[in-house]
Amino acid sequence: MSMTPRQKARISQGIQIGVFALVILLVVFLANWPLIIDSFFRFDKIGGMFPEVILTGLKNTLFYTLTSFAFGLILGLILALMKTASFAPYRWLATTYIEFFRGIPAILVLVAFGLGMPLAFGTQWPQWVNVTVALGLSSAAYIAETLRAGLQAVPKGQMEAARSLGMPHWRAMITIVIPQAFKIVLPPLTNEFILLTKDTSLAYILGMMITQYELTSFGRNGITEYGAGMTPLIVAGALYLVVTLPLSFLARWFEKRSSQVSRPRKAAKSLTPSAGTTQEA
Repeated sequence: MSMTPRQKARISQGIQIGVFALVILLVVFLANWPLIIDSFFRFDKIGGMFPEVILTGLKNTLFYTLTSFAFGLILGLILALMKTASFAPYRWLATTYIEFFRGIPAILVLVAFGLGMPLAFGTQWPQWVNVTVALGLSSAAYIAETLRAGLQAVPKGQMEAARSLGMPHWRAMITIVIPQAFKIVLPPLTNEFILLTKDTSLAYILGMMITQYELTSFGRNGITEYGAGMTPLIVAGALYLVVTLPLSFLARWFEKRSSQVSRPRKAAKSLTPSAGTTQEA
């Protein structure tokens, strides 16, 4: 006798639960828990990380993230406008920039600005400027593509209506199109902010002073300084989660809100009688 789809689904689910439970039991009974605790959870030895790691590392991580994101957002908006411009050279320049910086790792850009530029041009910028510019340049390429999609998602009728009222193109773009595009792309922009927060961990390669350390630098140095195994990195990771988890919830809230707003609009549009139907009536 053949089984129904529901019976097959129940058997499949039962097998998955059994495999999952078996894996959990193997981990619980075969893992060397004393060694794991000694390597990852020696919180009694890391008292020296506080409050410095919070007052300095967390503060610098947030500072690098905010400044890099602001720089990348401004540059990304300019690139997005260039990418959608009718003047072909603008589109070529924007496309070249976006493809270049999306194709190379952010760590190479950091090395170029933090170590290469001083050697090549004899310039010496503060390290926070190097981090801001390098991460901002890389982030701008991704933000530009996100904003470009948002600009193209705004109905063309918005611009046409503004121009028909005598509004200049630049004013209609700033006051009507761009604000609507930002509402559309808020979820991916929030995700880009989260990625940028994690990318600030690359700043340690520039050899900063302790007052310029971000969370990863404190975690890396804490491995040898406190003799607590991987515990300092666990602390640094937990502090990253303090920043990124609320942002992840915020991004999901934006997505849910956007879907709730767009659904009534689609429903209203489907209920609106067409021109042909109106004429027939």
